[in-house]
Amino acid sequence: MRVFITGATGFVGSHVARRYAAEGARLRLLTRSTSRTDALAGLDAEIVTGDLRQPQNLRSALEGCDALVHVAADYRLWVRNPHEMYAANVDGTRELLRLARETGVQRVVYTSSVATMGFKSDGTIVNEDTPVSQADMIGHYKRSKFLGEQEAIKAAHAGQHVMILNPTTPIGSGDVKPTPTGRIIVDFLNKKFPAYVDTGLNLVDVDEVARMHVVALDHGRPGERYILGGENLTLKQILDRMSAITGLPSPTMKVPHAVAMAFAFFDETITGRLLGKEPRATVEAVQMGKKMMFASSVKAERDLGFKVLPIYNALRSAIDWFVEHGYAPSYGGSTR
Repeated sequence: MRVFITGATGFVGSHVARRYAAEGARLRLLTRSTSRTDALAGLDAEIVTGDLRQPQNLRSALEGCDALVHVAADYRLWVRNPHEMYAANVDGTRELLRLARETGVQRVVYTSSVATMGFKSDGTIVNEDTPVSQADMIGHYKRSKFLGEQEAIKAAHAGQHVMILNPTTPIGSGDVKPTPTGRIIVDFLNKKFPAYVDTGLNLVDVDEVARMHVVALDHGRPGERYILGGENLTLKQILDRMSAITGLPSPTMKVPHAVAMAFAFFDETITGRLLGKEPRATVEAVQMGKKMMFASSVKAERDLGFKVLPIYNALRSAIDWFVEHGYAPSYGGSTR
């Protein structure tokens, strides 16, 4: 089986590519000309250079493939030009699905995000049936992923064999960039996390997310969404667990959302708009933090055999990987 995978240079995508390689698939991987390819080291794969914002150039890459696994997305919580994000996450998804139909690709797995779910501020655990609309989406990333997911649903309803996976917050080794969640771990390890806000996340082992990308190809139901999650934890609980692993102190000062919002506004204005650099905190991120992103994976457990794993091993793996690769100093407890 030949599989075309987008986003393989990213955190989740690299794990997905390696899982398919382990299953014996022949890989054709999309990379951008500016992408770091560290995550692809050692993979036997055909590399195609292209960009989701120019999908017309990807037709030949899809020809001869049995499956498309579309993991790539513009994942940033701050962006100077929002049009680029919509061009990749919405227009790029729609056109890639069209090209897959036209070139005879039989099956598609589309990697969406738990960000498209209808989260609440009271800690309600949501699932795929929780009511949600575009109006619930905070920020360009969430809106673009919501609209991209709608394109995948429309394609499936029109008869295309498209399965939709909604990972929560993947954790594990190999977060090269790193992702926003990876930056939380790196900042903690570098003792740059003096306080926390009252928010919550669902953390999932990236290896189990990757396994589901293989399983869904054969067992997912077209047009259905599947949340892939692990443990529901407050940010304070996450920091406490990292403290238990590393021996580093967990912050004890809780910052009100109003104070966090003021800092984010200042950082976004000075760092982002005036200096043109990515701010450490954004207004949209603080707004999102008011909602507890707690989710249930019962549907994926039932239909796909997904396993909700304790997050300790993945969190420990992420911490040790960041230390080993120079993102943070040794904390004295790494065993690798």
